[in-house]
Amino acid sequence: MKKKIILLSSLATSLLLSGCWDVTEPQKMYYVDGLGIDYKDGQYEIYLQLISFSDVVKSENYTPQAAPAEVGQSKGRTLEEALFKLYRSIDQKVFWGHMTYIIFSEEVMKDKNTVSIIDTVLRYRETRYQIWAYCTQDPIKDILLVTPILNKPLTTSKLSNPLNTEDKETFVEPVNFRNLVIGLNEPNYEIGIPYVTINKDWGTEDRQEQETAFIGIGVLSKDGFKGFIKNDAARGTQWMHDRTQRGETTFKLNENNYLTTTLEKVKVDIKPIVKNDQVTFDVEIYLNARINGLKTNVSEEEIRKKLIKEVKKEIRTTYKEALAKDIDIYRLSEHLYRKNVKVWKKLEKDGKIPLTSTSISKLEININQLKSGRKTFTRTINE
Repeated sequence: MKKKIILLSSLATSLLLSGCWDVTEPQKMYYVDGLGIDYKDGQYEIYLQLISFSDVVKSENYTPQAAPAEVGQSKGRTLEEALFKLYRSIDQKVFWGHMTYIIFSEEVMKDKNTVSIIDTVLRYRETRYQIWAYCTQDPIKDILLVTPILNKPLTTSKLSNPLNTEDKETFVEPVNFRNLVIGLNEPNYEIGIPYVTINKDWGTEDRQEQETAFIGIGVLSKDGFKGFIKNDAARGTQWMHDRTQRGETTFKLNENNYLTTTLEKVKVDIKPIVKNDQVTFDVEIYLNARINGLKTNVSEEEIRKKLIKEVKKEIRTTYKEALAKDIDIYRLSEHLYRKNVKVWKKLEKDGKIPLTSTSISKLEININQLKSGRKTFTRTINE
């Protein structure tokens, strides 16, 4: 009897110890890092970027040869059909839980089913709300094949980790799927998605390298695509929200000299002013400025005036560009909704209020600190 009890106990213990026989070993799976979606000739074209286990774990002994990426391509009448066609040529289990970003082509942004695609991605059990969203007019496959500078792991790329360089410049605010859903579900029902392109400014002695760069935004609404705002036309967006950690602006000091200043600690206060059921907005911006180099003798007051003038110009240029495309770029409708919902209900149409070139009635820039680095406003080297 005792022998039977011991045998049964040993069997039960062994069963408990071997309770993970149906789990796939991590090194025997493929991991999705990026997904690109295009739309051509009535079909969805997907690009799936797979990375190896060694890239996911980011080992200290990382070598480029140990963590290659493969980009698969497939077409289908729906996104799901295209994915299942691609699964037929994959020889290992695919895990989506580590996917970090999705790129939408211009054609997908224009497609009436874009919001449905977002919903499809979020409904899958392995995906997360922290996936970063981008848009582009470049070939998606080329972007997915770009590797980080100095052969770093793909999981450390600009697309996988856009927050890595925010302390250097926040030209375009990163947007994840959580922000995307909120932006499309709350007034003004629009969201700016970072525009990514391929930058060819890098290289070695032997060859030219490529890297991705953010140069603007593509604006998506619940009713469709509104258009792109890129390069200098998009500069004003970085000064109109509190999440900008650091940016630069360059302006003309005099006939022969330009000055670049670094702007930091941006704080924005937008107040709707209602008079006779008409609304305008007072905008006050507080920031710190740092002078990177003085090329001529100039007073602190003169620099302040020219810097304020340039920041105002960039904000109004972006606003004008967006207004021409019926875009509420600074989400002024939402500011009215939050602070005076009664008036918003009277004026809104599809979540937006009518905006004109004079809707921003007051634009005030306050420079809290104007620093010149280690020295004062005098030359370091005298001529």
